[in-house]
Formats: sequence, C-alpha cells, structure tokens
Amino acid sequence: MAKITLWQIIHWIIIGNFLFEIGYCIVQVFVVFSYGSFFPLFGSALTMDIDFFLKRRLYAIESWIAISGLAIYLAITEILPRKRKAEKALRNQGDDKSESSSP
Repeated sequence: MAKITLWQIIHWIIIGNFLFEIGYCIVQVFVVFSYGSFFPLFGSALTMDIDFFLKRRLYAIESWIAISGLAIYLAITEILPRKRKAEKALRNQGDDKSESSSP
C-alpha cells in the first residue's frame, strides 16, 4: 500500500476546496438567487431588481474564477508532470532503439 504524504493530503484538500466553491456558487446562482426557475434568466433579467441581479452575477463570476483556478491547478500538478514523464519515457525508448541499432 502506498504511503500517503502530507503533500498529498494538502493536494486533495485544495482540490476539494475548489470543488466545494464551485458547487456552492452553482447553488447560489441557480437555487438561492433564482428568479422563479433554475434556468438562465433570458428576458426576466430586464424586470428584476438590480441588486438581486448583481449578486447573482457576482456569484457567477466567482464560480468561473474557481473553475479556472481548478483547471490551472490540475494542469500544473497533474497533467504537466504526467506529460513530461511520458515524453521522457518516449525519449528514453528512442535512445534505447538507436543504441541497439548502432554497428
């Protein structure tokens, strides 16, 4: 069984925090600050109070920031290291083939 390190725990806490923030903002936008339906506002945005509209808009912006932050964090901590590891393995495999075909 693999040993779980403190950094792995922190890593998953950060991911969980991003996911919680995204879920919280989605609930705020589509449930708490809904204007009679769970769907986008469309024409009803013209008749709603400006404070209500701006609160909903701020939560929507906050959710996009959290989604972007999660995407960037995963790209840096998960995707990029795996890509580099795969490129290194391919490069080493190519080096092994060229050494075996040398006279």
